[in-house]
Amino acid sequence: MDNLIKRLEEIVGPAHVSAAAEERYFYSMDPGTMPAAPPDAVVMPKNTKEVSRIMALATEKGVPVVPMGAGLVLSGLTRALKGGIIMDMKRMNRVISVNPASRYAIVEGGTSQGMLQTYLKKHHPGLKHSMPDAPPVATIGGNIAIHGSGHLSVLAGFHTDMLNGMEVVLPTGEIVRTGSCSVSPDWFARAPLPDLSGIFLGWSGTTGVITKLSIKLFPKYKHNDLLVFVCEDADLMPEIISRLTSAQAAEDMTPWMTPKPFWAKGFLHINIAYGGHTKEELTFRRNLLRASVKEYMDKKIAGFLPMPPPQKKRFMKLPSPDLARFADVKKGGGFEYVGAIMGIERFPEAYRAGLEIAEKHGVTWSMGARIIGAGHCMMFFYAYAFNRADKQDVARAQAALEETNAAALLIGGIPWKAEAPAQKQIMAKMDPSTRDLMDRVRGMIDPAGIMNPGNLET
Repeated sequence: MDNLIKRLEEIVGPAHVSAAAEERYFYSMDPGTMPAAPPDAVVMPKNTKEVSRIMALATEKGVPVVPMGAGLVLSGLTRALKGGIIMDMKRMNRVISVNPASRYAIVEGGTSQGMLQTYLKKHHPGLKHSMPDAPPVATIGGNIAIHGSGHLSVLAGFHTDMLNGMEVVLPTGEIVRTGSCSVSPDWFARAPLPDLSGIFLGWSGTTGVITKLSIKLFPKYKHNDLLVFVCEDADLMPEIISRLTSAQAAEDMTPWMTPKPFWAKGFLHINIAYGGHTKEELTFRRNLLRASVKEYMDKKIAGFLPMPPPQKKRFMKLPSPDLARFADVKKGGGFEYVGAIMGIERFPEAYRAGLEIAEKHGVTWSMGARIIGAGHCMMFFYAYAFNRADKQDVARAQAALEETNAAALLIGGIPWKAEAPAQKQIMAKMDPSTRDLMDRVRGMIDPAGIMNPGNLET
């Protein structure tokens, strides 16, 4: 260890390496329910060259490496399950450039969502990017790597659909680029080349370290508004979502269900965000959305919720503050959720399964979904808050999470950014040929087996 620390200090400087007990403690967990797993050391590189040298050293020594953005994944993917080094990417936080004509930004892997949002507001006020419902310190690279989604997901899909290309350091220290940037000086698309970006997306940090990436930007409308559609029958939701998305007028659509406040209990709400360059365009989109579900309003079985301006402003904040509030509802700083990717036709089953599990385990819950694309699928989430200081409360949340993961798989969904126990459930259901191919790909890229070991293992 002494030799390893010395070698790391030679790469990044003594101020950016630590094996101190308190540092190892802070990096041993995230806000979720997974038990702590401390690293042997923490290192914070400043550039791609330093990342490359760290990876080459780790491969030489056979030391595990866990890349980390902001550590907010909630499901424990950035814990050092087999010791080794946690590589904190937060010093690599530059917005390198913005192309306003082709609407994309090139950023370093540790750039936070808030940093890019602030940069665009200052330098390119007519552009925006898709913000996830995470604190602004969440990193763009980390969210891309886990197939994240955000407030433009109806318009443009998963955040991985908004990726143009990447620079990645392999476990051996080699530096590779994917997408147009591997041929052209411009980072405009992944087409028409072989799409190698997929080797690094959804792999839980087991194939490489993302050091640079290009993401799509979108017009920032001068006028923005929100509609909230409400019904009481979960069986109606798939058709309602389908009709609303078919209007092709919304940027984001998020159903939500919660037992508190009292006025929301028992109802299924859909927040629909949309915008326009002019007030006329805004009105046109509103009329399209209202017309798409007029049949339900005429039958008086569903309708739009009157929304006072102060409450509407709260719903329109980016990122949404509501999840952060819910995360500390038990005043113990514990929060985790199962986000399952599934077809929208599974909405009623998913909702009823969540109600049964929450009642069975006596947990504080909230449910919802983010609609992806024009209703092509959704990320249905089951959120559980717990008091980290209360072991029984943590155990209840863990039991609810495990059962929710199993229920999501049974319904036909796939748990998103799954914690280690859920990963095992997924791998058990996966086609054996797919598992074999994953093992072969990882074995080729990471022959020493040092990249975030303990995740996605058969």
